[in-house]
Amino acid sequence: MDSLPPDKRYFSTSEVAEILQVNTSLLRYWEQEFNEIKPMKNSKGDRRYVVKDIEILKKIHHLLKVKGFTIDGAKKELKTTTASTNESIIIEKLRLVKKELIKLKNKL
Repeated sequence: MDSLPPDKRYFSTSEVAEILQVNTSLLRYWEQEFNEIKPMKNSKGDRRYVVKDIEILKKIHHLLKVKGFTIDGAKKELKTTTASTNESIIIEKLRLVKKELIKLKNKL
């Protein structure tokens, strides 16, 4: 899979399909199956993917094509990893807030 250009914000369906080496129809199918994929649409109705969308699509591609998961299995795995990732992010943010509060307390 290709790496993403660092200066680009939005990607078309064909660009994402090329990055993932899949058909555009498969991307549209995954969009219907996985609630996590929510590309924006421009005034003409063309899909515009952001880096976050592509990262999720890479995970889906890996689960389905490399690990051999079913659609339902991939959905469950995504929810599990997303939940644990979100929890880790929240915990890290709370640690940073706690650290800042301790600094403020020590200044008093």
